[in-house]
Order: sequence, then structure tokens, then C-alpha cells
Amino acid sequence: MKKSRHSKIVELIANHDIETQDELAERLRDAGFQVTQATVSRDIKELKLSKIQTGDGNQKYAILKHDDRYMGDKYNRVLKDGFVSMDTAQNILVMKTVSGMAMAVAAAVDAMKLKEIVGSIAGDDTIMIAVRNVEDTESVMDKIHKMLEM
Repeated sequence: MKKSRHSKIVELIANHDIETQDELAERLRDAGFQVTQATVSRDIKELKLSKIQTGDGNQKYAILKHDDRYMGDKYNRVLKDGFVSMDTAQNILVMKTVSGMAMAVAAAVDAMKLKEIVGSIAGDDTIMIAVRNVEDTESVMDKIHKMLEM
């Protein structure tokens, strides 16, 4: 049952701009699934769904981790759509994003799998990226800028 529900969720978010857990639960119920908000919340976590910004400024659920070739384009788009600015503080790279996009942009940066990056923490519109050393921080900034130009 969970597998078919997860498949339905993937189908629903691919075909509709679903903004809330309540909306997703309602669509699942309409499709014949008996779900609670807690079930939908667990499903979102298990499927690793993220909210991304739509063209009209709203947000919707999306899967950001799937096929690496396909996701490279998705991550690029998320990075470009969400990026506002970045600056350094020693070996910490501080990146500003569109409000609500920090987690998605952080996932995009993490997907770059740069050896210089130790880890990142995302809030609502700010990401703090720990870089191995001060010298590598400029290199990481350059790599991100190149991704933004593609």
C-alpha cells in the first residue's frame, strides 16, 4: 500500500502544483487512499520532497533527488532560481536565497559534491556552508558562479 501511495504522490506532484500537505492529502483521498496528515508528513519525508518556487511566486512540492543526469539540470535550475547573493566570512560561505528556497538551494550545492565543502546548514533564506579552509572558499565561490552562468 505504501509503495502505491508513494507512486501516486510522485505522479500528483509531477502533474499538479501542490503547495500544502493538506492539499496533497486531499488529492490522495480523491484517488482512493485513506490518509491522515501524519501519514502524508511521513511520506513527504521518506520521498525527500522539497518545496521549490514556481514561476508565479508560489511554492510546490518537488523531488530533488532522483536520476543524477536528470537531476543535474533540476539542481542547476533550483540554484539559479533561488540564488540571490553570497559572501565569505573566513572559511564560511554565506549564501542568500529567495525566501523559502534555502533548503532547496543547499540541496543543489550539496549535489555538486565539492570536496572543499564540509557541510551546510539552511534556514529560510540563508545558507551557511562550511568550507575546509579559507583558500578553498574562493574556489567554491568561483565554482558556484560558474554554475550560475551555465
